[in-house]
Amino acid sequence: MTTARTISTSVPARLDRLPWSRWHWTVVIGLGTVWILDGLEVTVVGNIAGRLAEKGSGLPISSGGVTGMAAALYVAGACSGALFFGRLTDKFGRKKLFMVTLAVYLAATALTAASFSSWWFFTFRFLTGFGIGGEYAAINSAIDELIPAVYRGRVDLIINGSFWLGAIGGSLLSILMLDTAIFSRGVGWRLTFGMGVILGLVILLVRRQVPESPRWLFIHGRGEEAEELVDSIEQRITAEKGAPLPPAAGRITIRQRESIGFRVIARTLFKDYTRRAILGLALFVGQAFLYNAITFGFGAILTKFFGVSTSHTGYYFAVIAAGNFLGPLFLGKLFDTVGRRIMISSTYLLAGVLLFATAYLFSTGSLNATTLTACWSVVLFFASAGASSAYLTVSEIFPMETRAMAIAFFYAVGTAAGGISGPLLFSQLTSSGVIGDTVLAFDIGATLMCLAGLTAALLAVRAEGRSLEDIAAPLSSVAPDPLLAPAPAPTE
Repeated sequence: MTTARTISTSVPARLDRLPWSRWHWTVVIGLGTVWILDGLEVTVVGNIAGRLAEKGSGLPISSGGVTGMAAALYVAGACSGALFFGRLTDKFGRKKLFMVTLAVYLAATALTAASFSSWWFFTFRFLTGFGIGGEYAAINSAIDELIPAVYRGRVDLIINGSFWLGAIGGSLLSILMLDTAIFSRGVGWRLTFGMGVILGLVILLVRRQVPESPRWLFIHGRGEEAEELVDSIEQRITAEKGAPLPPAAGRITIRQRESIGFRVIARTLFKDYTRRAILGLALFVGQAFLYNAITFGFGAILTKFFGVSTSHTGYYFAVIAAGNFLGPLFLGKLFDTVGRRIMISSTYLLAGVLLFATAYLFSTGSLNATTLTACWSVVLFFASAGASSAYLTVSEIFPMETRAMAIAFFYAVGTAAGGISGPLLFSQLTSSGVIGDTVLAFDIGATLMCLAGLTAALLAVRAEGRSLEDIAAPLSSVAPDPLLAPAPAPTE
């Protein structure tokens, strides 16, 4: 159903020309910190797998069941949740859905901590993933629509990279919680999930201060509300900076509509933007397989090949996780300055080539637990920046009305290809104790990463510093070329 009203608005240009402010930090903290929760979840489950399989844990489950079946169900839930909530996010708004998805995550995590049987544990791992998948769709779309164009690349990368802050926390937390001198076998792992609930509640309180996306509002028949919201944001930032804001350059004319059919969305993604769809799939599949090749088997590799105690693998993973976070942190700005195409392709290719080199050194017996961890850290320094740019890419290269659904689709398909089959495949390869099997796991991930890098070199969109409406015109646009003039670069 569409409205008959056509409006001209400068809301996108006004948002893109804003200087960085405390208000933007509220958006980043309220929305972006959910990736810390995801990192905490994934890492904790991997690290407590051995403990859950021990007698006295309170669960009749094997270690392979946790790292294989439970991990696959978590990813399956994330894919399903992304698709389900992604469609609702485009239809009902960003804010409603990023509140609902966090509530789903909190409830499912709390019930995971109360697990008394394997079927209960598996069920709520799926539902936890369901909430996290919805978060990816709702949050990425909202962040890109609220952050000024000149900062969008680095902010997106650092936010997505914050997954690894959660991974560091999960690694260190598991070391404490698995210490039987402090907590019994049946209590420590439950308290670990409880910490995730507490962190989620804090994020929920901050998130209440984050508004609806003005871009979503003006397209969906709520133009006056969008104007009033941007007015209030500008007033806050003007008061903070103590100086008037620069003028906004550019207007866009759109025909407002309340909703857009799924058929229109599908045609837009796969017919009108075919090359961009291929790019999105390549980036997501490549990073999913590389990460599964390493992260789902790192503990088994360290224990089987190098004799590392299961109680100490968390220290090694904390080092790997630090490398993952430092990549987006140090390379993020280059995606806004050097440019998307060069940085996306180079980070993917470097990560793939370095993983091939790691596989070779591992096969020749040249590595020990410490040097292998160092190699992984270097590989993932580049891979993390590349993987984060996959989310950035699909959230900015498709029209406004399809943004959340586009994120959901490419996340779901790419993650399903690498994230459901990955745990099942790589947990077998890396736990077999055969060097050749582990080398094969590395080579699979490296190959797909390199192929994705080559695809980016050919198809990546030069989106740095450009308005979202410039990169992909809204479907509701009236004019054939509704491009906004480039926004002036904000000052610090």
